Amino acid sequence: MLARDSNSGMSRSSTRLSSRPWQALSTPLATTALIALALVLGSALGFADGPADNELSKVRRQPPPGKPLADSDRQELERGAKELGEEIQSLQIDLSKQPLLLRLLPDVQVFHKAVDWALRYDEFFNPTNETITARECIQTGLLRARELREGKASWLSATGLVVRGYRSRIDGSVQPYGLVVPATYRHGSGHMHRLDLWFHGRAELLTELAFIRDRLRSPGEFTPPGAFVLHPYSRYCNGQKLAGETDAFEALEHVQSQYPVDEDRILVRGFSLGGAACWHLAVHHASRWAGAAPGAGFSETPDFLKVFQNETLKPSWFEQKLWHLYDCPDYALNLFHCPTVAYSGEKDRQKQAADLMDKAMAREGLNLVHVIGADAGHQYTPEARAEINRRMDSIAAVGRQRVPRNIRFATWTLKYPAMAWVTVESLGEHWLEARVEADIVGDSRIRLRSRNVDVLRLNFEAGEAPFSLLDHVSVEVEGQTLVGPKPGSDRSWSCRLVKTPREWIIDGTPASGLRKSHNLQGPIDDAFMDSFLIVKPSGPSWNEAVGKWASAEADRAITHWRRHFRGDARTKQASEVTGADIKDHHLVLWGDPSSNPLIEKILGKLPLRWTRETVAMGSDSFDAGKTVPVVIYPNPLNPKRYVVLNSGFTFREYDYLNNARQVPKLPDWALLDITSPPNARQAGTPVVAGFFDEQWRHKASTGQGEIR
Repeated sequence: MLARDSNSGMSRSSTRLSSRPWQALSTPLATTALIALALVLGSALGFADGPADNELSKVRRQPPPGKPLADSDRQELERGAKELGEEIQSLQIDLSKQPLLLRLLPDVQVFHKAVDWALRYDEFFNPTNETITARECIQTGLLRARELREGKASWLSATGLVVRGYRSRIDGSVQPYGLVVPATYRHGSGHMHRLDLWFHGRAELLTELAFIRDRLRSPGEFTPPGAFVLHPYSRYCNGQKLAGETDAFEALEHVQSQYPVDEDRILVRGFSLGGAACWHLAVHHASRWAGAAPGAGFSETPDFLKVFQNETLKPSWFEQKLWHLYDCPDYALNLFHCPTVAYSGEKDRQKQAADLMDKAMAREGLNLVHVIGADAGHQYTPEARAEINRRMDSIAAVGRQRVPRNIRFATWTLKYPAMAWVTVESLGEHWLEARVEADIVGDSRIRLRSRNVDVLRLNFEAGEAPFSLLDHVSVEVEGQTLVGPKPGSDRSWSCRLVKTPREWIIDGTPASGLRKSHNLQGPIDDAFMDSFLIVKPSGPSWNEAVGKWASAEADRAITHWRRHFRGDARTKQASEVTGADIKDHHLVLWGDPSSNPLIEKILGKLPLRWTRETVAMGSDSFDAGKTVPVVIYPNPLNPKRYVVLNSGFTFREYDYLNNARQVPKLPDWALLDITSPPNARQAGTPVVAGFFDEQWRHKASTGQGEIR
């Protein structure tokens, strides 16, 4: 192992990782399951991304088609799944007046979903062993259902390996997660525990059935004494990006609502794809965590695909801008707030991720601690595991710095607007780097510097303001001194700073009119990180080709949401949409103004012109029989939600084959030529595309934005 940082120097050992924690399991069932797991993981590795996955004509389906079950096994499992499903339906009625018990129903439903989806969607990949797992899921689901009917829930006090479930706000689906509950946990004791999130690696066969099997048999790589370990499912295989990111926070919120978790001792960890997830969540939410331990993985898109995938990249200008959403080196400064211990095998190509982060952090004056497994490939060595544990245990013991006196923050988008007590509410321009330096000086002064920031909010919750209660807090910002309010008697303090053309002012009034803001900033894919409703056409289209395209792409969006984000998308015909739908969901509208009355209703309030003859954005106008607009915009019927025209999430089958490709492929709007048939990379050829400005206005083309 090589451990490098400013204090430790260097040391070496050639010992390789040769065991896993689950090898202590010895029951025949566990042994059989572990053999099956090895086979499944081996198959997944056989499908692993590589240069062969760079050919558009040879794109593999993910998840792949399953293998047939024996007729007797299928009939048995179908009977069991039906019985469990009927019991769940009955419980929903019987527990309707017992909300505390009803909210535990997802703990039953995840077992039913695992079996039902594997049967319904041909997702048995190792029938012999997965049939055993499916039987166990049915039995566990029925047992839990019986307990709920009796007013009990024994799994709430269980220690060891526990599978739980929650209902996601994104699509109303039930999603599983795994927990390692420490032996020291006592239900109702109130003792607060550390929690580590562990993000899983790439696994193309990781259905709910496979995930639950793993989580009931293996505690995973790291199980710190006295700590909870949360294993998010992440909605399959996406590195906790997009809906997978929402899953991480929804699962964490659910655990925090059920168990005594110390919010200042939450750490993020992962390896391989999980390491990529760890880098992502560490830099984008740095002040949420006590520490981070990313292992291998990738930390950005372009260099990784060149090094690991041997891919020749030809991105459009807007794809390159959108890399700034997830490319972690762009956010390296934020690790000023998150103690980080990276790991790589010395011979692992995925060491590239930490090496790039090392360079990016060095440019910010930060020194990455990078533990390197001597002579190791894509695995931990025992020495490295021990060294990482030592460091992470020490970090956890200190805990998160809740109110740092010094803030160093970088962002490129209002999707990620905050660091501790500093929140950026408005940018000068999206996809250009924004920076904030904020320092508490003495008892009653804050010193600020910023770049590409128009509105800032400084906020200290009750008990957190480190200021004298007797004095007004002054704010020094770029040569100005502004006088803010005194702290409240509860030691809270808040101040909103607005940059005008001439100076900064203190202003508590949000700007009027549309403006990009947190979770209303685009691009198109952002609509699929919160509650959305797919709205299909309810009438004939102006043009037969447009109508067929919209119908086929809407059906594809629903199918691929299920396959790759593991939920049934809420779907209605346009004529069925209610006021409650408009209030509660982002609306994803398919069709044209003739076939979808909601598009017709809002069209006049969108920066888009669309008639039977032409579709136009700004000065760019095209044949409406050959061109379809895809757009994200604040819904004119409810500006607190998005409306999306004619698009699901924007990466497609080719991008499924390497997780570093799974980034947005379209900006805020594009006009697609649909005379070129949809393929594994795009729904149509973008003839022009771009981003709206900070007031959601169309920006005139500068040449850079034209991709004809």
